[in-house]
Order: sequence, then structure tokens, then C-alpha cells
Amino acid sequence: MTAIAAQRHAAARPADKADISARRHRYLLWSLLLLTAVLYLAGLSRNGWANDFYAAAVQAGTRSWKAFFFGSFDASNFITVDKTPASLWVMELSGRLFGVNSWSMLIPQALEGVASVALLYAAVRRWHGPWAALLAGLTLAVTPVAALMFRYNNPDALLVLLLTAAAYATVRAIESGRTRWLVLAGALLGFGFLTKMLQAFLVLPPFGLAYLIAGPRRWLVRLGQLSAGLAAVVTAAGWWVAAVMLTPAADRPYIGGSTDNNILQLAIGYNGLGRIDGDETGSVGFAGNHGAGAGFSGSAGLGRLFAADMGGQISWLLPAALLAIGVLLWLSWRARTSRLATASPGQRPDRDLPAVVLWGGWLLVTGLVFSFMAGIIHPYYTVALAPAIAALIGIGAARSW
Repeated sequence: MTAIAAQRHAAARPADKADISARRHRYLLWSLLLLTAVLYLAGLSRNGWANDFYAAAVQAGTRSWKAFFFGSFDASNFITVDKTPASLWVMELSGRLFGVNSWSMLIPQALEGVASVALLYAAVRRWHGPWAALLAGLTLAVTPVAALMFRYNNPDALLVLLLTAAAYATVRAIESGRTRWLVLAGALLGFGFLTKMLQAFLVLPPFGLAYLIAGPRRWLVRLGQLSAGLAAVVTAAGWWVAAVMLTPAADRPYIGGSTDNNILQLAIGYNGLGRIDGDETGSVGFAGNHGAGAGFSGSAGLGRLFAADMGGQISWLLPAALLAIGVLLWLSWRARTSRLATASPGQRPDRDLPAVVLWGGWLLVTGLVFSFMAGIIHPYYTVALAPAIAALIGIGAARSW
């Protein structure tokens, strides 16, 4: 009986160790989220009303549902802010529930930061394990520009949350091959357009390419699924745009930042191509505003992200993230070579290459646009790079180890 009991005890040990490990990682995850919440919520009132421009719009949206829907700057609905209003909606709903004050306006922003860390953890863990996920989440939480913008009332907090959620949905789509995950990713990016217009679409090419090269379905099926995801983008972004365009100009506020009271001109002009080539005409009041971005964030070029204006916000981790891309590509090539040599079925699918395309593509496309855009760009825009950099840091460190 003693020998049989010993055998049973020995057989149970691996499961026991797995349970202990799972519990430990759950404790570490909750500790990470608690740390993030404290980091973003402590002393939040010292920011006051933060950006007065958006604070005024939040106040207007709590007084008028019309101002709420259109994103008006004032309760009399004379003019809108120069962005789509999704981020305002979150703060305005909080203000309607808890009263208009700096806490009710900024707490949702902080909670969006905590949710972003949780979603990044979940996305990274699925392919590369809990240690990579914990390091990625911690890196995002303590990145200076993230610690700033998740305590502020600009649209970037909600944008980062939506981009991270779309990345998670893309990871699930690559794993399962189910169309619904791609549709969800598309809907999240469409809502990202309603948060900060075309910036949300910078991740579309790498996300789509990641599914195209790593999705489990046949090529033609994958293309059809990506078409469904693209339709979700258009639907989620287009319903509000259509509502604004179909509302007579006399019955809605003027579209702030546009030159002809047209939401599409704002999206494609002042907040779109104008940011790329510097030909901006809109709420800043300059026509043909070439090179305005240099006044905020240094001269355009590969060195912009490392210059004094932006370097301290995010770029201290850029070299490590770029190194991680190289490491993951090498590991993916080595694994592919090994599979071809052994030709053994049932091996674990390569997750390093799609991770490079997903997170590395996010970093490279957005980073290059930020580096070379000639229009207005602020240092805090770099918060959009933080989840990609954090994911690459976590994955690269874990895979190297």
C-alpha cells in the first residue's frame, strides 16, 4: 500500500506544480494590475481639468445630448472639437453618472490604461507564456508617455485600449481561424477611427498581413475573412460619419478643424493627409502649414523619435524592441529549418513570425509615419507605440532566455 501511495503521489506532482504555477501567475497578474491602477490613479486630482479644450467638450456633452453625439465644444452646439467624439463619450457618460469634475473625467482614462495592460498580457500570454506577458504588461504600465496619457483626457488613452484589444482579437483569429474574431478586430479599429480618425488605421496592414500568413484556413478563405473584417471596420467607423453627413448643416454644429463643414474633409485633410505632408488648414488657423510638426517634436527624419522632444517618452526601449524583432525572426527561421529537416507532423505552429508581423509591423509602420510626417505631431502621440514595444520586449526577453 505504501508503494502504491508513493506512486500516486509522484504521479500527482506535475499537476500540483502546474496548479501552483498557475496560482502564482494569477497573483502576479493581479499584483501588476493593482500596481498599474495605483500608478495611474494616485494623485489624479493634481492634473485638474487636464486639457481644457477637451474638458470643455466633456462639460458640454453632459448638458446636451446633441453636444454629446456630435462632440460639440460648447453646449450651444456652435462648433465641434477637431476630433471624432468616441473618447468624449466615455468621459461624458461618467460625468452624467457621477457629476462633472476632474475625477469623473480622468478616472475612465486611468481605467482604460489598466484594461490596456490586462489585454496586452492576455494577447502575449497566448503565444509566449505568462513570463513574457507579465514583462510586457509591466513595460507598458511604466512607460513614461503611457503613465502620462492614461492620466489625461486626450483621445489617445481610448485609442491605445482599442488598438490593444484589436491586437488580442487578431491573435485569437490566428489561433482559431474563426471569422468572428476578425470581425471583432475590425469593429474595434472602426471604433478607433471614431476616437482619433485615421491614426487607428495604421495597424490595419500589419494585422491583416499577420492573419494572411499565419491563419489556419486556406488562402481564399483567409482573404474572404479579411474582407469581412474590413467590412466591420467600415461599418463601425461609417455609421457615425453617415449620421453627421446626413444631418443638415443647420441642425448640427460646425465641424471644427474642417474648412467646409465636412467631416470627411476633416478626416482626410487636417487630421489625415495634412498631417503627413504638412498642408494643414483647419483649427490651427494656418493654410499651407508646412513643417509645423517641427515646432512640437523636432525635424522629420529617422532620428525624430530619438531626439530630445520624444526620446524620453518612449524611445529608451526602441533599440531593445528592434533587437527583439531580429531575435524572433532568427528563431522563426531556425524553427522552420528544423521542421523541414525532420518533417515530423504535429509540431507546435510557429508563433514567432506572426508575432513579429503583428507587433513589429505595428511598431514599424506607426513609428515611420511619426518619424516622417511633416504636419503637427506632439510627443504624446508616441503612446500609440507603447503596446507594440512592450510586447516585443516581453516576447523577445522570454524567447531569448
